[in-house]
Amino acid sequence: MSDWQRKSPLDWETYVNKMVKVAAIEKHEYEGWVLTVDPVSASIVLAVFLENEKVSISVVLGHAVQEVKILKEGDDEMKQRLSCIFAPEESKAYSPEELEKRKNDLKTWLERNHIPVTEQGELGRTLCVAGLLTIDPPYGPEECSSSNEIILSRVQGLIQGYLEKQQ
Repeated sequence: MSDWQRKSPLDWETYVNKMVKVAAIEKHEYEGWVLTVDPVSASIVLAVFLENEKVSISVVLGHAVQEVKILKEGDDEMKQRLSCIFAPEESKAYSPEELEKRKNDLKTWLERNHIPVTEQGELGRTLCVAGLLTIDPPYGPEECSSSNEIILSRVQGLIQGYLEKQQ
């Protein structure tokens, strides 16, 4: 077991949002911004920004890591860029006011079609349909969740149709 694998998750967390150089077995070297470190396998997830706002993601498996050297600290702008890599495209596009309008419009439309809907959560950001399905921001078919597959499929279809009519 390498020194890297013996570290604790708190130690690994200090590498997040930093540019690092990873020396791995067989003289392989990797450079990139640390997105996260898997606490079970000690694998490092690195991001490298390419042209055209594209991002290359690579994973260096924990057992292969021999040394990790911090090259550069991430500033606030870099931390923001890194945090948005895996965020859904839709969530980046809406201001809080736009999200509130989308929620209210969808809720009104559901109620007009006799579908029982309530608001849940501390801020009332989640819509709950008939107590069986929830819809989170930005209130599209992908943000629906339910343990009942039939209800999930039907409500997703309704929302998809509603959104297509809005455009």
